[in-house]
Amino acid sequence: MIDENDSEAKLISEIADLKQQTVLLQKQVHRLQLEKDALEKATELIKKAKGINLQKLPNYEKAIIIDALREKYCLKELLNLFEISKSSYFYQHNIINQPDKYKDLRKEIVTVFTESGDTYGYRRIHAMLKRKSITLSEKVIRRIMKEEKLIIKKVRIRKYSSYMGEISDAVPNLINRDFKAVSPNQKWLTDITEFQIPSGKVYLSPIIDCFDGLPVAWTIGTTPNAELVNTMLDTAIKNLPEGAHPIIHSDRGAHYRWPGWVNRMEKAGLKRSMSKKGCSPDNAACEAFFGRLKNEMFYNHLWTNISIDEFIEILDTYIRWYSTSRIKMSLGAMSPMEYRRSLGLIV
Repeated sequence: MIDENDSEAKLISEIADLKQQTVLLQKQVHRLQLEKDALEKATELIKKAKGINLQKLPNYEKAIIIDALREKYCLKELLNLFEISKSSYFYQHNIINQPDKYKDLRKEIVTVFTESGDTYGYRRIHAMLKRKSITLSEKVIRRIMKEEKLIIKKVRIRKYSSYMGEISDAVPNLINRDFKAVSPNQKWLTDITEFQIPSGKVYLSPIIDCFDGLPVAWTIGTTPNAELVNTMLDTAIKNLPEGAHPIIHSDRGAHYRWPGWVNRMEKAGLKRSMSKKGCSPDNAACEAFFGRLKNEMFYNHLWTNISIDEFIEILDTYIRWYSTSRIKMSLGAMSPMEYRRSLGLIV
């Protein structure tokens, strides 16, 4: 009888222990599920990696995640998980749920960014808003751009090379990396860049004025030949004011050493200048123009179902927009043409 009582008591004790362990395991599973859900919400709502430390997040971000999980978990355990006090949480919660005082300005910023072809950063957006008599700090614009995911995408440039060896004597580097000019038509830069789309290859040959970065003339074609550069040069010379004889700087490509180019230069009284062999920094300002152009209108587009003629038209339209409307902070938030107009150089 004693043995039966002992066995029964032992069994009851074991059952109680098992129940206690079950409750403990359930709590642990619940905690692990909470942590999993919190990490997933952090990834979804604030774009954080899954391996982040939830306790080290800013209180503002903690509050965002807690709000998203409150229907499933009680506030007390959420506060415990994120190691944030109740008062701090409600402070952030109230800020998050306040009416957006930048609602209308937010739309304006998105509009300016979109109209620029997703190319304007916060400084140029600030300048464009200022034109519309809208006062807003650059810091606020940066924050709104981040919240709206207005990101300028940049891609590394693959440079086209027209070098065919030393087919004639090279001329000295008269520019010597001094790309500043006090007036238009003093220093011009030129080069050729390549665009490869599914329909084929397109080449752009521009002349850039060091005074303000204005594309003085340009040609677009499907073959990087003498006609491409010579036609561009003819156009530039035709538009030169009387008495202007700019230096034209180029790389050592064959186009700038063939008789057609050299004869045109000599006839117009223009001075030739060339970079060192394979030294792109010697023509850095022209390379910078190509970089901006490709990052803003070419890269990050698939260009499928776009014909060569359509692409040429798009490229030509961009360069005209660049000249007349795209603002440059170095020109006082004006486009090259607006800048010249402000100085009374053009009507």
